[in-house]
Amino acid sequence: MRTMDLLELLGERHSQLRRLAEERWAAHSDIEISNSEWLILAKIGEGEPTIANVAKQVGITRQATHKLIKKMVAKELVEVNDAEDNKKVKRVRLSKLGKQCFEENNGLKAELEQELEGVIGAGQVERLKTILSMDWNVEKPGTGE
Repeated sequence: MRTMDLLELLGERHSQLRRLAEERWAAHSDIEISNSEWLILAKIGEGEPTIANVAKQVGITRQATHKLIKKMVAKELVEVNDAEDNKKVKRVRLSKLGKQCFEENNGLKAELEQELEGVIGAGQVERLKTILSMDWNVEKPGTGE
């Protein structure tokens, strides 16, 4: 990995950790949840955002988000309701099962983080989290922001 540039290193490590997290979830539960579905579950959290807001946060089209959420409703991971003030606007929230899966997966990821601390050290993990949490002042493509 030493010959990779920063973006390649970040991508490779992300892929490795994501794959480990997926394997642990698969060993833990019979419920299949894709990376995109996990991302949506994380964006919903304890709130009740609109489907349009979820689409913006995850960076995929509304159509793709609707499709994923429809699959998640079929799996009983989320519930969709009309917004109180506008029946055309749909809000999404975690179901009881969705909350349970989300919490259990967070526990599995915490275990993975502890294992990482055992390999590279707790201080290194904290430094890495601090660096990744910083505002890098990187422009968003095409927005000039």
